[in-house]
Amino acid sequence: MTLGTHSMGASYTPVADSAEVDVSVLVPAKDEAENLPLFMELAAAAFASHAGVRYEVVVVDDGSEDDTWRVLQELQSRYPFLRAARHRTKRGIADALRTGYLASRGRVLVFYPADLQFKPEDIPRLVAPILADESDMVTGYKQGKYEKAFVSRIYNGLSRAFFKVPVRDLNNVKAYRREVMAALPVRPDWHRYMIVIAAAQGFSVSEIPVPLYPRHAGKSKFGLSRIPIGVLDMLSVWFELKFGQKPLLAFGMLGAALFFVGFVTGIVAVLYRILAGVGFRPLLTLVELCLLLGGLLFATGLLGELIAGLRAELREMRRQLDELRADRDRRGE
Repeated sequence: MTLGTHSMGASYTPVADSAEVDVSVLVPAKDEAENLPLFMELAAAAFASHAGVRYEVVVVDDGSEDDTWRVLQELQSRYPFLRAARHRTKRGIADALRTGYLASRGRVLVFYPADLQFKPEDIPRLVAPILADESDMVTGYKQGKYEKAFVSRIYNGLSRAFFKVPVRDLNNVKAYRREVMAALPVRPDWHRYMIVIAAAQGFSVSEIPVPLYPRHAGKSKFGLSRIPIGVLDMLSVWFELKFGQKPLLAFGMLGAALFFVGFVTGIVAVLYRILAGVGFRPLLTLVELCLLLGGLLFATGLLGELIAGLRAELREMRRQLDELRADRDRRGE
């Protein structure tokens, strides 16, 4: 096996052959040295029972401080379908999935954690509807006791209210066509809204029940401090989907509304001056405020339009670069 290095600081070891792959399982791993041997053993058993589908597992060591990378290198000699990628420092799940996507070869991708709260035996059930062309994306919804169930219900309830996505659990294991990952914005933690973004782009989404088990080893990396970050991310995704392509629609409407309020207020102030013979300073202040804020919002909308155009060009350039990089890495250059 050879060692390749991506331009964004992630290294990975590809398998020697160039055989086609149907399904790539992307596994972010942060300090999961105790879980990975059993995970790979269960994955091998699950793949063996579905011999008609060609699988690979891409484990991304996201800046682990334990022996995760050493364990991965040892496991590669036992499991030919295992590919290992590495971040020298912790970069988060979204970046780990992106690195795994670039190192993978499958036309269907699966996001699966390494902590064994979800068993690899359920991976074939997740990918089956996609391989059968019945769905573009399949998400699991948790079956079993979940220690953060209350937080999860709030998060999923708010997400359904905001985005009208007809699934019960947005932040869970999921399988999706490669095109979904290619269209996902590169933003920290936005992997939680992969289903929302995919549905907004016209991909079909379905769900299946997936059993949840106690964590095999180690401890959870997430706490209550993630709640406010999740809410802010939700608002950011909502704005991106609603106005990301047309920011002038949001800022321009607000600016026009404030201009209208300022105009009407100005007329009232003039009539009050003429008919009553006195001026009213608060009305003048309101007129100035509305006109100033209206102008600023409208200018912000125009600037946003320029930024949206640049983002569209950069997104296309990133897609082309990712394709070139992935093709180069497959050839082992």
